[in-house]
Amino acid sequence: QLQLVESGGGLVQAGGSLRLSCTASGRSVPSIKAMGWSRQAPGKERELVAIITSDGFTNYAGSVKGRFTIFRNNSKNTVYLQMNSLKPADTAVYYCKAQERDVNLSIYDFWGQGTQVTVSS
Repeated sequence: QLQLVESGGGLVQAGGSLRLSCTASGRSVPSIKAMGWSRQAPGKERELVAIITSDGFTNYAGSVKGRFTIFRNNSKNTVYLQMNSLKPADTAVYYCKAQERDVNLSIYDFWGQGTQVTVSS
């Protein structure tokens, strides 16, 4: 199984920047095929924000495109979300996600515990 540990959340003024990080650990780390981030504001459904695959392909939600950047380290076990030009609407709990494929081609999804991002106006 995988364990996902997130960090980097905090309080920032509008227009500022934050960088979130998520590190995956466990014996199945080499089987990770994609990692990404989602967010959830109070009273709202969880929203996918950004994804990066093991091949380096990235995709972003329209609301963050051009402001957020997702990237990974060389070992592909840590994913980062660089958030620039932050807006109060970005305030949410941000969750890391990892997708694993085992030798039988079964697919499993794992989620981190979340980290709070608060943007003040």
